[in-house]
Amino acid sequence: MRQATGYFTHQDCWRHEMGAGHPECPERLSAIEDRLLITGLDVALERREATPASLADLELAHDRLHLAALRGLSDNLRDEVAAGGPAHAQVDPDTSINLHSWDAILMAAGAAIDATDAVLAGELTNAFCAVRPPGHHATRRQAMGFCFVNNVAVAARYALERHGLKRVAIIDFDVHHGNGTEDIVAGDERILMCSFYQHPFYPACDHSTAANLVNVPVPAYTKGMDIRELIDVMWMPRLDAHQPELIFISAGFDAHREDDMAQLGLVEQDYAWMTSRIKEVAQRHAKGRIVSCLEGGYSLSALARSVEAHLRVLADV
Repeated sequence: MRQATGYFTHQDCWRHEMGAGHPECPERLSAIEDRLLITGLDVALERREATPASLADLELAHDRLHLAALRGLSDNLRDEVAAGGPAHAQVDPDTSINLHSWDAILMAAGAAIDATDAVLAGELTNAFCAVRPPGHHATRRQAMGFCFVNNVAVAARYALERHGLKRVAIIDFDVHHGNGTEDIVAGDERILMCSFYQHPFYPACDHSTAANLVNVPVPAYTKGMDIRELIDVMWMPRLDAHQPELIFISAGFDAHREDDMAQLGLVEQDYAWMTSRIKEVAQRHAKGRIVSCLEGGYSLSALARSVEAHLRVLADV
């Protein structure tokens, strides 16, 4: 296997936007790109342009009617804009689409699938998908919380169904509970999902008690060292017991202490430490294979610095 870290993205992921002042904005990707250039980290990554996911692949994790409704909403919006109507269509109070959102949705999930293919083919050791919209709040049948299609859940099911893997893991370190991923994978013993998240907090739903889920809710103002201890005690034994053949990361960076969307106290070094621990598990059980997908992170500077820390560990630079 080549020792290389892939960086998957596509210009369509910039074109989706939900209105002026919305925190989940195209500038998030630009901040990451700028940071990679300024630090020189871009030369250590193998850049790949994503290709769109097929509906058949999205249906591995989503109900066909959900996908048809999203596509229909996009088609209706195009007609309304052509008639002089508003530029956005609301999905929930926080989530909307514009004329380019459907293409971005397909490309974000497609990046995760492309990364999975490349890592499993041995072209790359691991990969990071700099994509939006994010995905971990999207349930099998519902878009919510800035998310429409669950990129990581689609890719995890794709690895199992299309590549024939027997066991994968999903690790979610976004500050919000990955309720959508949980909805899709709960009870699927081929997938172990480990997460921590601020509680009580959005999406304010009870977490599942399915045996394949390791939920670690933490109170506001929890610091990085406390999170590290919980990860070592709660996640690591379960991950080693599961022996995943590929690890997926829902990489949200909104638990950073500078991110005012939440109230946890992580810093860049905590993301580097978490990535190192995940990488150790991957090296023990999965030939080092990791596919990481961007989720949250809304303080542009903290997001960019945290992604840099994450990528430096993945790329070993």
